[in-house]
Amino acid sequence: MTTTPHRPTGLRLAAGVLTGILALYIALVAFGNITDFGTNQSYVRHVLSMDTTFKDGNLKWRAVTSTALEDTAYVLIIVWESVAALLLIRGTWLWARGRDDSARRWSTYGLLMLMLLFGGGFIAIGGEWFAMWQSEAWNGLDAATRIFLISGVALVVNQLPARGAADGDGR
Repeated sequence: MTTTPHRPTGLRLAAGVLTGILALYIALVAFGNITDFGTNQSYVRHVLSMDTTFKDGNLKWRAVTSTALEDTAYVLIIVWESVAALLLIRGTWLWARGRDDSARRWSTYGLLMLMLLFGGGFIAIGGEWFAMWQSEAWNGLDAATRIFLISGVALVVNQLPARGAADGDGR
């Protein structure tokens, strides 16, 4: 019995490339936050303290002004980014190896982590609860929206059934 070489389909290639791009992106973000801790530490502190938002007393009660809590939130963000990067790197490697079911699972976990961080963390909590949209200097909503949307597209592509999957041929 001869076997044919395992060749990637367009769908596997697209899923792998999208997952790989996001793996690279979030790995670089985590690396930057670890090696240049102070830059985004300032961002997190300003957003949580709400010191550059409108001077509205009705919202200011939400502010977190404890630097210990602000720094804890920042470290948790970095840990989340690092774990997401590792999951996406694993997913990318599995896509490249043609192990679609495992690749899909690992990629899904990593992509959902990105969507939770950028959609739930930065857009919802940072943008709305801490009124980041009001800040001219510390507003990261555009960047968060871009990554949330790209992650969503990658997640959809990752979840598409491969041609022939219904026949048991998931290539």
